[in-house]
Amino acid sequence: MTLDELISEFDRGLRSMTGVSRMSRPTPEAPPVQVGSAESPADEVDTTLSAEERAHSAALMRVNHVGEVCAQALYQAQKLATKSTSLKRGFEEAAREEEDHLAWTMKRLRDLDSRPSLLNPLWYTGSLALGFIAGRFGDRVSLGFMAETERQVEKHLNSHLTSLPANDHASRAIVEQMRTDEAAHAVAAIDAGGVELPFPVRALMRATSKVMTRTAYYI
Repeated sequence: MTLDELISEFDRGLRSMTGVSRMSRPTPEAPPVQVGSAESPADEVDTTLSAEERAHSAALMRVNHVGEVCAQALYQAQKLATKSTSLKRGFEEAAREEEDHLAWTMKRLRDLDSRPSLLNPLWYTGSLALGFIAGRFGDRVSLGFMAETERQVEKHLNSHLTSLPANDHASRAIVEQMRTDEAAHAVAAIDAGGVELPFPVRALMRATSKVMTRTAYYI
């Protein structure tokens, strides 16, 4: 890795942990909804959220933001671990899309007058280590790890769509687009040669994810 690449990766990691991310796509917006006799944008309707609903939405978006911090670290580590030029490009492309998610969720947290997780450096460091370990087992295992991670994220996002307040259209639009992207990443990883991970590994990943999401909801 060249010095320029090393600086670039360090910059990406720093931005991921501090919540300063660049988006290549605009924040997803919900279609106008009918309020009385006039159509209003979704972000105007968000003013109808109660304090409790706003806090719950913010907590869920904080969890989603943590997931994207972890995704940046995972892809970064897996890109460093592989010797395949095509896989490096694939991990980089996925990371760019995930960086959009990072920026979207951060913006939504600000809109909800909330903050990202205080433990982001911990989440990032742990995910960086996991991604590198997965990468050292070979490209097929690394891709399988990517696919399983994205499947589990997709399940989390499905549960968030069920749990988000019905009138929080802005958060829903973001989560729905994230879900679409995550599903595509999982398919791409399998198509690229990813293998199915053993059940104990998948179960351990689910247990670790559960601890992370429950903690990030509050901290």
